[in-house]
Order: sequence, then structure tokens, then C-alpha cells
Amino acid sequence: MPKSRNTTDKLPPVHPGEILKECLDDLGISMNRLAKEIRVPANRISSIVAGQRAITGETALRLARYFRTAPEYWLNMQARYELESARDQCEDRVKSEVRPRDAA
Repeated sequence: MPKSRNTTDKLPPVHPGEILKECLDDLGISMNRLAKEIRVPANRISSIVAGQRAITGETALRLARYFRTAPEYWLNMQARYELESARDQCEDRVKSEVRPRDAA
């Protein structure tokens, strides 16, 4: 029987910048080239790849157009990352501080 994993064994959420970096590596495209192609400052792409910046709606539109994907692909990755990060950081505190509303 497989051993169950406890919360300390949980992998951290994957920032969408890691996925973007993999795409760039697979295609042999530099961060600077991508920035030029989608007409954004180079530091925006490098900050996303480094996990220091979120993918905004505008950036999702630009990435989607360039990679021929849906903007929702990029925004859903960002939302999933943010929610998983919040769960890891503060879900227990929220559960102890917020009482569910009583049913009507």
C-alpha cells in the first residue's frame, strides 16, 4: 500500500513563469527576444520567469497571441498558483478566524 503524504511533503505550487521558461527553452527563444516580439519591457518577462511578477491580463493576451494559445491558459495558471500559495500560507489561519455564515 502506498505511503500517504503529509502536508510537509507537499510540493510548492508552480509559478507560471516556470512554465513560460520551459516553453522558451523548448523553442530556443530568449527572454529578450520574447519581450521584443510581444512588445513588453524585457524586465517584465525576466521577472515573470523568476517568479517575482504575476501574469496580468494584458500580458496573458500578448503571450496567447504569440504562442497561439488562449489568454485563459496563462491567467488560469496564475490564479491556480495564487490560490495554492494562499492555501499553503494562510488557509489554517483563515479557517480559525472566519466562521461560515449560518444557512438561511
